[in-house]
Amino acid sequence: MKVNLLGAGIDRLSIEECTYRIGEFIEQGAPRFVVTLNPELLYQAQFYSELLDMVNQADLVTPDGVGIVWACRVKGEPVPGRVTGIDLMLGLLERAAEKGWRVFLLGSAPGVAEDAALNIVEKYPGLHVVGTHHGYFTPGDEPGLIEAIRKTRPHLLFVALGAPRQEQWIYAHRQRLGVPVAMGIGGSLDVLAGRVPRAPAWMQTLHVEWLGRLLRQPSRWRRMLVLPKFAFMVLRTYLKKGRIASCRR
Repeated sequence: MKVNLLGAGIDRLSIEECTYRIGEFIEQGAPRFVVTLNPELLYQAQFYSELLDMVNQADLVTPDGVGIVWACRVKGEPVPGRVTGIDLMLGLLERAAEKGWRVFLLGSAPGVAEDAALNIVEKYPGLHVVGTHHGYFTPGDEPGLIEAIRKTRPHLLFVALGAPRQEQWIYAHRQRLGVPVAMGIGGSLDVLAGRVPRAPAWMQTLHVEWLGRLLRQPSRWRRMLVLPKFAFMVLRTYLKKGRIASCRR
């Protein structure tokens, strides 16, 4: 069951249910595409129909961030909670170690994916990382990169190219890749490699990880301007509809 939020269908699943659903995708084997939808991506999709179409073609769309959870609640169709890219990835890595699923890490700066692989193999004994590659590749590199991924036959492909580029790349190449589950993970590799600290636990609990990122990288302030614009769009769309519905009753 999905929530249609500003034209995007979002699955009303908990993180545990998302992990289980992805496990089903892996068992089925056909190429699947997971989008962890945050307010920035959904806001951009209001102005670029190809982005919205791409999100709606995904096999699983999770509410990545408190902004999406809040917006669903404003609409009157709440979701169980946040399902962020890094949290879903960590849950999948733990299950991959148990199930023997093969993992490929793609993205970030040279050396980051390799360091992340070393750390997650140490954290999850038995995890099989079959390949890594940095995100600084050109269009001319893509055929060789895709073939390298295909040869390793991963069950899970985690792509850290930043949104929406990572989602667009997966969407464009998903059939050629042939990976059962491909998913964009933003800056997660930098965190897992130890290059960038994750926000403290108290910030995660209060759902203000965005503030931690802003404090570490003040240059992100321009991107953060999307958040009030997104909130205004949600309020304008759904509170107005709510008033109209009330008047009709």
